[in-house]
Amino acid sequence: MTKVVFMGSPEFSLPTLSGLAKQYEVVGVVTQPDRPAGRGRIMTPPPVKELALSLGLPVIQPNRLREPDALTQLQAWQPDLIVVTAFGQILRQNVLDLPPKGCINVHASLLPRWRGAAPIQAVIAAGDAKTGVTVMKMDAGVDTGAILSQSPVEITDQDTGETLSSRLSVKGAELLLTTLPGYLDGSIQPQPQDNTLATYAPMLKKEDGLLDLILPAEVLARRVRAYQPWPGTYILWEGDFLKVLRGHCGESLAVQPGEHGVVDRRPALGTSQGWLVLDEVQPAGKRPMPGEVFLRGAHSWISSNA
Repeated sequence: MTKVVFMGSPEFSLPTLSGLAKQYEVVGVVTQPDRPAGRGRIMTPPPVKELALSLGLPVIQPNRLREPDALTQLQAWQPDLIVVTAFGQILRQNVLDLPPKGCINVHASLLPRWRGAAPIQAVIAAGDAKTGVTVMKMDAGVDTGAILSQSPVEITDQDTGETLSSRLSVKGAELLLTTLPGYLDGSIQPQPQDNTLATYAPMLKKEDGLLDLILPAEVLARRVRAYQPWPGTYILWEGDFLKVLRGHCGESLAVQPGEHGVVDRRPALGTSQGWLVLDEVQPAGKRPMPGEVFLRGAHSWISSNA
């Protein structure tokens, strides 16, 4: 049986690891180190570690793959193939060259569109009608490897980063498991990407969630959906953050960017093109609440600037 090492970290990776473990000999799992999480900053393992341990699989958690102990362990496992899904680290050439069958990546976009760390958020924010998953043979570039297979997924007007990620994670696992037999027996050959069509989705930071009201409401409403749950979207309100959890584009009236208003009994923000209506918000230190509930206690909303 083909011996596989799996590399992944977040929930997105779980369907792929689960499927591989049922059909192949997973000899080892590489994931990110435990990190502090939550208000108590409790050291928390990545989801892949928890699943791997429940399956009885050996796990290593190097800070960097270039650490000598990490490479030594990879060599000891003697994998025929390495499968990577949302691992979060770059694979250097010595790792790419280690398994005889190379390294295969499950990427959450239809490459070459949206290479990079945040393709799911990017595709919603851009207003694309569809996305998908790509299984590719990895090279030293960032998502530049030759394509083995792809499968499209439609994007709905209600999709958030979270809902789309959930669907793509399952689709990616299914595509990988139907692709691997053909790749391993040579009937599926890698096809080079068209680099002239490439677009990029860089890693997001918390500050990317600040809503710039100079942009049109339609663009901002897409970002609200795209950036849930990470990095989230917010505005500054009364000296603190007001998280915007859900919102939609209101009428394209002549309003000023940053103007506060009320639309359908909900708080609204003026943009360069129309109102951004806040359907659900979370003030600092409080629970999420519907926009109309927030408005009842925000007596200065109309007289304030964003």
